[in-house]
Amino acid sequence: MAGRRVLKAVLIDLSGTLHVEDTAVPGAQDALNRLRQASVAVKFVTNTTKESKRNLLERLHRLNFDLQEKEIFTSLSAARSLLEQKQHRPLLLVEDSALEDFTGIETSEPNAVVIGLAPDHFNYETLNKAFRMILDGAPLIAIHKARYYERKDGLALGPGPFVSGLEYAADCKATVVGKPEKAFFTQALSDLGCSPNEAVMIGDDARDDVGGAQNAGMLGILVRTGKYREGDEKKINPSPHLTCDSFPEAVEHILKNLL
Repeated sequence: MAGRRVLKAVLIDLSGTLHVEDTAVPGAQDALNRLRQASVAVKFVTNTTKESKRNLLERLHRLNFDLQEKEIFTSLSAARSLLEQKQHRPLLLVEDSALEDFTGIETSEPNAVVIGLAPDHFNYETLNKAFRMILDGAPLIAIHKARYYERKDGLALGPGPFVSGLEYAADCKATVVGKPEKAFFTQALSDLGCSPNEAVMIGDDARDDVGGAQNAGMLGILVRTGKYREGDEKKINPSPHLTCDSFPEAVEHILKNLL
């Protein structure tokens, strides 16, 4: 068909798209298996900073998802790459369960602030320490700036409000490494041998998943699970390539219309 894209890769969000905490989205495992049978590469991209890649993989295996660690690209991975590149010694505001992804990174006498989702560390004393470091010249690195995410008990604040608070107080601008940054998506695609216009992103976050992917040149499919709320698809321009009820429906669309 004239003008039709050649699809080579599907990037898939995890939390809110395939699962919410320890509950899988109904039918998601079978849909993923069907997608794997098609002639398309699959990669999982996530802003999750609550746990290490290893812990995340174990959670997904318990939910009977068929995937390998090398197929997961996280914002923690992107943050580590930046720290190594810049040779920063970070104050790491992440959950203890995510620290293993920074093993080997020097953290004594920190000269940079790295902030992810860290409910156990978002207290006045710790945030004030970060604030003072930034005033003294330390760069502020946000693993991502999501406003909120979905837990089994409802929506919960993401790291974005805390990053914005530090930006406001210190009159600075954070470097963001996760979704929706264009560099995050191009880095995720780099080992798949395809360009953004040959890929599609599936996720539950209109701004970070779909908007970010489309700004990078990909197609974006928004699912009405996880953090999705009615009208989210109207919050981005261009609007999603497709908005559908769930991941299985997104896979069905790809298999029937994009391959």
